[in-house]
Amino acid sequence: MKFIRSLAASIVACSALISATGCNDSSVADTTAPAKSAPSDSVDRVSASQPERKTLTLHTSQPGRVEAFEETPLYPKVTGYVEEVFVDIGDSVEKGQKLIQLWIPEMQDEQVQKEALVAQAAAEVQQAEAAVQASEAATLTAKARVSQAEAGIGRTDGDYERWKSEYERIRELADKGSVTPKLADEALNHFRSAEAARAEATAHVESAEAGFHEAQANVSKSQADLVAAQARHRVAEANLKQTKTMLAYAEIKAPFDGVVTRRSIDTGHFVHPASGGSTQPLLVVARSDKVRISVDVPEMEAPLVDKGDTAIVRVQSLRKQEIEAAVTRTSWSLDNANRSLRTEIDVLNDEELLRPGMFATVTILLDERSDVLTLPITAIFRDGPQTSCCCVESGKIERRPIVLGLRSGDEVEVVSGLTGDESIVITRADVLQQGQPVEIIEAGK
Repeated sequence: MKFIRSLAASIVACSALISATGCNDSSVADTTAPAKSAPSDSVDRVSASQPERKTLTLHTSQPGRVEAFEETPLYPKVTGYVEEVFVDIGDSVEKGQKLIQLWIPEMQDEQVQKEALVAQAAAEVQQAEAAVQASEAATLTAKARVSQAEAGIGRTDGDYERWKSEYERIRELADKGSVTPKLADEALNHFRSAEAARAEATAHVESAEAGFHEAQANVSKSQADLVAAQARHRVAEANLKQTKTMLAYAEIKAPFDGVVTRRSIDTGHFVHPASGGSTQPLLVVARSDKVRISVDVPEMEAPLVDKGDTAIVRVQSLRKQEIEAAVTRTSWSLDNANRSLRTEIDVLNDEELLRPGMFATVTILLDERSDVLTLPITAIFRDGPQTSCCCVESGKIERRPIVLGLRSGDEVEVVSGLTGDESIVITRADVLQQGQPVEIIEAGK
């Protein structure tokens, strides 16, 4: 980064040097063509001094403008009538403060309706929960009936086996003539009755089991009905929440602490959501405790601007009062329209003296070189492709190639080519020739 800044500073210095002197300026002349030699018996008289060591600084001064750090136009989210406006232009507001109240009667009615739907859905949930409990109880009853029917089967099986055995015994006796056939017929009737009772008990078991399965199915159905009722309840609550959210937009609040800078509505106005760039905001709120000073830095100086660079802001309407700050941010890329770098400087504005729209002059410290050799611009000239100066050595001129660095005003940094002990011709150096005898009429330190 240091190399890039140095290279950019050199480019700026050379560009400024060329633009400042021009093609016909004798302070930096092109001496590619040999000049006429002075007569051998004449000695030219020159002014000379030693290079000075000092600190050079490079600044850029550009017009700037004061902008709100944050500025928010407020638009309605819902359609309605302006019921009341609580602020006017110039009023200070706090974050969350209610600025405008809208009246939306149909949405208020919709909220009442959806609240009733939520209550209805909640009642359906309670009804479904009761149905689940009832079906579960019916399942227990059906299960008990199954157990009772199964117990009856055990009893009828005992009677069936008893009368079957009794009937077989009496039939054998009747066949032998030991008992009368009538007694055998009575035993057969008892046996058939026991057989029918056993069949009836089996049917009761099957019926009880079917009832139990039906009760279990009713439990599953009632549980599904409960899930559906709970879902309808959640839907009703979500619809109500959405209506409340939309109705909350009837209150337009301040997004931050600031000042109302524009108002375009009055009580009773019918407003609707913005539907294009031509729609005017109801209010505009600008933050006032901090402002941005924006300045466009030309392309040639843009590479030298960095975050944190010292900046002096002079505001015209405040009698050019100076405010010391620092570069806060840059756009990094240049504007295609004017080839400039947007640079912003944040400035605290607790006293609210700085207002958006004010003009300012911003001076940014682009570069600073401490303890460097410097020459006046008049001592430097172009010698073909090289930049040179003239040294006086033993009463004669020596053209010395030098490398320049930062330029500040009429002084230029000499990066290499000089030690600092030389006597440098400070005027008319471009017309002097190598080896030409001269006499110093004015010397510096």
